[in-house]
Amino acid sequence: MAPGTAQAEQLLLHTAQRRRARDCRHAWGLSAAVLLLLLPSAAGLLPPMMFCATPPETVPLTLLSGAQEKGAVCLDGTPPGYHLQRGSGTGANNWLIHLEGGGWCSTVKDCSSRRNSELGSSNFMKPILYAGILSSDQPLNPDFYNWNRVYVRYCDGGSFSGDAEGQAPDGSTLYFRGLRIYEAVIDEVMEKGLANATKVLLTGCSAGALATMLHCDDFSAKFPQEVSVKCLADAGFFLDVKDISGERTFWSVFDGVVQLQNIRNVLPKDCLAKKEPKECFFPAELIKSIHSPMFILNSAYDSFQVRYVLIPDSLAPDNSWLCCKHNIRNCNSTQMEFLNGFRNAMVDALKVVEDKEGWGLFIDSCFTHCQTVSDISWNSPYTILFRQLLRL
Repeated sequence: MAPGTAQAEQLLLHTAQRRRARDCRHAWGLSAAVLLLLLPSAAGLLPPMMFCATPPETVPLTLLSGAQEKGAVCLDGTPPGYHLQRGSGTGANNWLIHLEGGGWCSTVKDCSSRRNSELGSSNFMKPILYAGILSSDQPLNPDFYNWNRVYVRYCDGGSFSGDAEGQAPDGSTLYFRGLRIYEAVIDEVMEKGLANATKVLLTGCSAGALATMLHCDDFSAKFPQEVSVKCLADAGFFLDVKDISGERTFWSVFDGVVQLQNIRNVLPKDCLAKKEPKECFFPAELIKSIHSPMFILNSAYDSFQVRYVLIPDSLAPDNSWLCCKHNIRNCNSTQMEFLNGFRNAMVDALKVVEDKEGWGLFIDSCFTHCQTVSDISWNSPYTILFRQLLRL
């Protein structure tokens, strides 16, 4: 992925909030049938909701203990980190683990650049404010406000799944240790009370949502059968589709990640027996092999995929496409037909979920990316419907 794409993904999480309600209403008119196909009574039931939220608390960063000894380090060799806010009352024994997103690095050059940011080094990580599904405000987050909530920082560039090393252009070592980071953080949090949980939800946004899919089964296997364990993948259903040039440009990104970071070890063996590793990294194939209960939340007009998969900057799109990719309200009828094809491909790829026991999905038409980690989207009328379906 081109340098800056990961940072652009994070920027989308902030800038999209200001336009989300407006764009969501517009896109709804474009493809209501998609959501209505899944939720026949969803349209027009809930009015906008307003809350007087209490000021959020800053949650400090905890660095992983013994990271170097475990080989569980960020791209630059610094220890990875996570944020933990303890639960209370009825949520004291319930845990929510969230895996951060932030794109991928598929080349040595890209991964070297990430070391100069929080996406590749804990030297740049700071305390954060919890929002959305992580919020401690009961009116804003009635289902999870008093759970133990863990936010795992993303600094490996490979969806918490790689296990390899490389050499940067300056001769220093690049550590692709996402799998070790994931395992070591989960082990440490297990010692802090996760092992005694009654209910557990593993969540992730974007690249973190892909990680949630990759690890859902092994995560669920850590708990006794009587513990309720579910997974939630938010904006992680990345499609293997053609871009506006008719090529599958995004293939090179996933192929680069899989090869560079040795991700093959976490991919489903039944998929690898029939397909190339990069194909098994795409969720449409990946979900066929997942057995644990999972909920998929995604936009059929995912703003990240529109901007970086369908209309990538590498194709030097003309002004018409540039306007379209930044706000689909600017798309003409031909461009909308192309985007509707993407929407249809997503709906078709998700049909396999219909036969999976304990699974659910919520596909809306908002031009956005990641809907669980901000207060605005987490409390939109559409997402409130989703939350009702998600309740454990």
